[in-house]
Amino acid sequence: MAESPDDQLLLERFRNPATKEAAFNELVLAYQQRIYWHVRRMVISHDDADDLVQEIFIRIWKNLETFRGGSKLFTWIYRIATNECISFLKRKKMRNTVSIDDEENLLLEKLREDPYINGNDLQIKLQEAILRLPEKQRIVFNMRYFGELPYEELSEILGTSVGALKASYHHAVKKLEQYFTGL
Repeated sequence: MAESPDDQLLLERFRNPATKEAAFNELVLAYQQRIYWHVRRMVISHDDADDLVQEIFIRIWKNLETFRGGSKLFTWIYRIATNECISFLKRKKMRNTVSIDDEENLLLEKLREDPYINGNDLQIKLQEAILRLPEKQRIVFNMRYFGELPYEELSEILGTSVGALKASYHHAVKKLEQYFTGL
């Protein structure tokens, strides 16, 4: 899937030294909120998400000139964001050297204590249930359900087949249904 005409114009403006900063600011304004919520759902903590979003846009700034347009700009940005989140979570796991259950409990604790989360009990229960999913299923569920991304785009972002993504999403939904019927 190639870049859209708007992507092409934005990239041309970015590659022009006279309009580079304005084009990048436009890109940040266009994608910052979606990227923040994508990252936030993966790492839970507002502070961690905020830091990661800054790192993601720094990486985009450094690599945008080499973007070839083999996919949509949005897909490329989401891939960077997803990879940064996965790397962050792996680094955090190695630093903490905690078991998967302990890590899940730490994320649940962060979720419950986060002053930026202002949802009703059902929304918090949903987030708790999502945190209990295996990492791959959690990522696929968040991107598909909340991000409303089509499977084809998810496939490009995650480098996984559409069939595998559909299976991961299906399993995630079934586990969430089981969680809620068990309450």
